[in-house]
Parts: sequence; structure tokens; C-alpha cells
Amino acid sequence: MSTAPSTPSFSPVRLNHAVLFVADLERAERFYTQVFGMVVAAREPRANAAFLRLPRSGNHHDLGLFGVGPAAPPKRRGGIGLYHLAWQLDTIEELAAARQALVDAGAYTGASSHGATKSVYGADPDGNEFELMWMLPREAWGEYESSAPIEHLDLDAELARWGGVASAGRIVAEAVAS
Repeated sequence: MSTAPSTPSFSPVRLNHAVLFVADLERAERFYTQVFGMVVAAREPRANAAFLRLPRSGNHHDLGLFGVGPAAPPKRRGGIGLYHLAWQLDTIEELAAARQALVDAGAYTGASSHGATKSVYGADPDGNEFELMWMLPREAWGEYESSAPIEHLDLDAELARWGGVASAGRIVAEAVAS
């Protein structure tokens, strides 16, 4: 058995969207539209599904929600499967606003610094966990180029240091232009 990595015959560009099973489709849709500001791009009533898009996204949809009903077993933290989704923000100020929005919605679960990224965490009404993160500009990764520590996030200090610095806009502009 070889442990050397193989060279795939394909090379994905990026994750295009995520799809979640939810107990109550209307409740989940309300959460993601109110807390994240997503818009409903499409609904598929035959599948009890809704497809949502972030306002600055170039995607048809970024998140699919499939309602499976309240009898479905709950997600079990630490079980096999998806741990969380990570949504990138353009500025550290947006990260601070996201933290407050999650607190206001009763969805905030924590925060951390991973060196090159600064993150706040939350959970939707079904317990699906997510991360809202801001990434340092690529040229500032330094020692974090090949590490991802889990450390305390001092958001006030990060705001003072990185306020006014946009880092995702280049990615958004490039994605929309192509």
C-alpha cells in the first residue's frame, strides 16, 4: 500500500456551495436570511428545499437547505460528518459586526485566532456549526504560512491593527470578473 499522494486527474477551483439537512426549512431560511443577509435564489417545493445566495456572491446559490422534518435525528457533535462551514468576510470590522449579530441572534458559540485567520463561531437552529472568518492579506501570513494555531482572539486588538484592511475583495472581484 502506497502512502505517496497521487496526482488527481482533475483540479477543483473552489467549494461552490454547501447543502444542509434541516428540521424546519422555514426556520432555517429565516435564520440565514436574517443573520447572514442571504437572499433566496430559488425554492423547490417538491423537495422541500430552498437555495440561498450571499449578496456579494457570484454563485447561483451558496447554501442549499433541505427540510427533513422534526422527526429527523439531531446532529451529533463529534460524530462523523461535517464539522462546520466557514464563510469569509472582507474586513475585520465585518467580523466584529458578525460577532455582534450572532450574539444578538443567540447563535454565538466562540472565537479564535488561527494566525492567518481570525474567526467567530456560531450554530444555526439545527445545531449546524459555522465559522465566520477574516483572513490576513496574503503578504502578512509570515510564520502562519504553514501553521494554523488555535489561540485566543483579541478582536479589539485585531481591529486596532487591521481596521480598514480588506482582504477578500480581491477574491470576490476576481471571481465575479471571470
